[in-house]
Amino acid sequence: MTDPNTTDSAEAVVVPVPSGQWVRFVDVVMNAPGPDGLTARFRFVAPAIAKQTGSVDFEVAAADMEHLCKSFALPRIASTGPKPSQIVISLADRDVPFGEAAPEATQFFEAYRINGDACIWEAF
Repeated sequence: MTDPNTTDSAEAVVVPVPSGQWVRFVDVVMNAPGPDGLTARFRFVAPAIAKQTGSVDFEVAAADMEHLCKSFALPRIASTGPKPSQIVISLADRDVPFGEAAPEATQFFEAYRINGDACIWEAF
């Protein structure tokens, strides 16, 4: 049975980002509240961030995550049910089940407050 608060991608959706790295949308999770209420977690796979073999560091990935928030996440929450107070963008070098520990995986996370059509970075 599929969790109604998780939207799986029906197919491999590759999303362009400023760095040019290959980024694939995995899903969006809405059922795990954040510190300020409803949070939309948009999860992506980005193999180029891998510790051992990757070519993209956190600084470059952070710019990509901000772009993903504004160009990918914001348009998708505009027409969904209750509007979240926060968007979290996560990049992982491989598919990682939500909420499971994966110490071998490289994962980056950034949180954003929604302000109109802008994503405002928030420190975790």
